[in-house]
Amino acid sequence: MSIGIAIPALNGEKELRKLLPIVCSEPGISDILVVDSASTDATCDVVRGFPKVRLIEIPRKEFNHGATRELARKELATEVVVFLTQDIVPVPGFIEPLVRPILDGQAAVTYARQLPHEGADILESFPRNYNYPPESHRRTLADAKKHGVFTFFCSDSCAAYSNSAVDSVGGITPILTNEDYFTVAKLLRSGEAICYVAESRVHHSHSYSLKQEFQRYFDTGYVRGETPWVNRLVGQAEGHGAGFVRALVTQVTKTAPWKLPYAIMQSGAKWIGYRLGSIGPRLPESICLVASAQKHYWGSIWAERASEVSRRR
Repeated sequence: MSIGIAIPALNGEKELRKLLPIVCSEPGISDILVVDSASTDATCDVVRGFPKVRLIEIPRKEFNHGATRELARKELATEVVVFLTQDIVPVPGFIEPLVRPILDGQAAVTYARQLPHEGADILESFPRNYNYPPESHRRTLADAKKHGVFTFFCSDSCAAYSNSAVDSVGGITPILTNEDYFTVAKLLRSGEAICYVAESRVHHSHSYSLKQEFQRYFDTGYVRGETPWVNRLVGQAEGHGAGFVRALVTQVTKTAPWKLPYAIMQSGAKWIGYRLGSIGPRLPESICLVASAQKHYWGSIWAERASEVSRRR
């Protein structure tokens, strides 16, 4: 079965110098594609230095989390496509266990375990440890009562998809953010399964400011507001979020109590951003532009198309 790797890139020369040697050394890869969105650094030169890697360049205004990955998926045309983000550092040998459930017919989509980068503090490391446990598991829509909104959880930082399965649900929808979550939702709604593969490991974590957390969760809330059919399948997100906050507060209190005030403010910024975003489709675009982390999206053809898809649903 053919396996392709797709990596969207923007000003990622430093990250790709670490990532591409690991990816190129993985066995069984048929094709590797980087889609660059008009980088202003040496990203394209770095990519051209790897003979195994193909490069596509697109204008920055044409980038979209869903549409750009759909472009890459169709360009690769492999039976399995693995999406990576430029900022991960994989543990060598990560591809084979990641794609195995798809090759064995157990799932249409899989995603890897994400570990915090070395030196990450508790506010960076806790989300990774909470959402990416050491045990693998499989989920279908039948598990919605158990997992709620987590049923469709996935991360295109390192995820593999059956191309034919994605074709069968109409491809990856152009959307503001969380294209992975909504692609999985469509797949599981159609009867497919997802596997979390803890044996496939990548390092990936971030330190965001309160403003950045607000904006990121505004975007998440916005796409949930645009896609009410997801709520009908798995319910509202607040229950899972409340469980996360309780666990975070408990862990911070035990290990770094001086960070507790900031942890509470961070959680508040996320909640306010999400709640505002959930009514975002009814807000003026000028407000969305200020509140969103994805400034390039507003006024683009993708915003208009996503709204049309949402209205049809």
